[in-house]
Amino acid sequence: MEPEQLGFTPQRPVGWLAPLLLLNTGLRTLMAILFGAYLDKRELQNALPGDAFTQPGTADGELWFDYVADLGDGFHATYSVAYLLAQPQLEVDGQVLPRGQVLLMGGDQVYPLANGDGYENRTKGPYRAALPEPPADGPQPTLFALPGNHDWYDGLTAFLRLFARRKDGHIGGWRTQQYRSYFAVELPANWHLFAIDEQFGAYIDDPQLLYFEEAARKLGPDDRVILMTPSPVWVKAAKEPDRYDAVDYFIRTILAPTGAQVRLLVSGDLHHYARYTGEDRDLITCGGGGAYLVATHNLPEQLTVPPKETLTRSASRSRDYKLVSRFPSVEESKRLRWGVFSKVPIRNAGFATMLGIIQTLTMLAMAGAASQGGTLQRLFSIPLVIMLLLILAGTVLFAQPPGADAAKHSRHWILGVLHGFAQIGLAAAGTWVWFHLPFRNWEWPGPLIVAAILYGPVIAYLATQLLSLYLLIASLFDVNTNELFAGQGIEDAKSFLRMHISPDGTLTVHAIGIDKICHKWVADPDNTPDSSWLLPQEPLTPHLIEPPIIIDGPAAADSSQLP
Repeated sequence: MEPEQLGFTPQRPVGWLAPLLLLNTGLRTLMAILFGAYLDKRELQNALPGDAFTQPGTADGELWFDYVADLGDGFHATYSVAYLLAQPQLEVDGQVLPRGQVLLMGGDQVYPLANGDGYENRTKGPYRAALPEPPADGPQPTLFALPGNHDWYDGLTAFLRLFARRKDGHIGGWRTQQYRSYFAVELPANWHLFAIDEQFGAYIDDPQLLYFEEAARKLGPDDRVILMTPSPVWVKAAKEPDRYDAVDYFIRTILAPTGAQVRLLVSGDLHHYARYTGEDRDLITCGGGGAYLVATHNLPEQLTVPPKETLTRSASRSRDYKLVSRFPSVEESKRLRWGVFSKVPIRNAGFATMLGIIQTLTMLAMAGAASQGGTLQRLFSIPLVIMLLLILAGTVLFAQPPGADAAKHSRHWILGVLHGFAQIGLAAAGTWVWFHLPFRNWEWPGPLIVAAILYGPVIAYLATQLLSLYLLIASLFDVNTNELFAGQGIEDAKSFLRMHISPDGTLTVHAIGIDKICHKWVADPDNTPDSSWLLPQEPLTPHLIEPPIIIDGPAAADSSQLP
């Protein structure tokens, strides 16, 4: 089907190392950090209705609901997940799992930057194609969305326009109900869902706290809570202890006084699946909705939450949580690192071109300096000094050095400088080769034309391979690990959650993985109005990442007594 028939334009995966994208995203992030506190739309949302919501499920109190996060990237990955979410039921490892009556989107609904066209082509369009109309044989499923950092890059304008403040709003067959970027939902059997909007992890605003204080009035000691957060702060707090402070404050001040038990924390943001479990609750990261895969082999095997290093004097009692499951596996995650050499040049042509231009200009500056008479003139040629400083500054910034007060911050600087010297060494080697070629003696502008047409592409490939080697080595020191995987843009190994509250109050979580997404689709325009417009031409086989997880309820109590 053509874009005119679909009503949107399917998008390629984001090239995360594209120079203009890196610059644009960096500037948007800086502006959001600098001005976010002054232009915080969460404060303005106080004027919007402050309703909490109810999802009672079926007549006997049963409810199926789904969770997906980090979607809205390339069409094939996003639609593969959307297609599975939209089917009336899935048969997964011999179990039949009905479609969720509620779909929870956990953050980063669009990449790389939030705007109307991005949401239309990367999120709304694919999900509308997966479930064009409400199901003919049942109630219309509901959709709630929590913003992540990418949703915030335009100040939440496009997010609110799509997911909130719209009468009779819908995305395909899913209807939207929320009015704000955060929400509370009463579920069956004394279960409640609270989804908080942290806005880059800074704090939770007063109107939001008032909203949840009102929603929490319904809670009591017999109630249990699922808490959705935009980011898995329990993992990130292992390196930055203050990252968990806002969530801990919310639990201590809003939920704990009611006596209700927070039994599950769920988040996306890290594009993989991981589950930590402890004596009181489970902590699940499930960011496999469509964006590039992120490593799992570097996850801490155990977490202490809240971290004992936190400066919050009234923090909750620290508890230990053990990593019990991850997808992909450690072995698969380590194996995928080696794809950096083949995938980075292909998926990031613009970045390779930029490296080729920098290397070519540096070689010409070196060649020009070497042609001058005195030694000092050779060493301090202005064009050469500019290029050398540019390379070193770029590689150090690429290594993303944190503040001097951060633990182990020096390794970022050291690796960045070493990478810079390696790129300079490559330029020096290229200059030596250039001096042994006949082109440099041609009449001007012959050498420049040859350098651009012949030397540039070759040195661009070599510089990209050197960058790939740096990413592989730096990841061993936990530096630029995200870039190692983002540069590859791995679309496979996707995941989402299908959860079930049974009439007796047992919450069961089915963590569903997809090893290989589909890249070939066939149109199905003659089916029922609620059927997916595009069907997979390649096998699209979901599986359970781990056995069903019983979070709480009579079934959990029974299983705890087993030998």
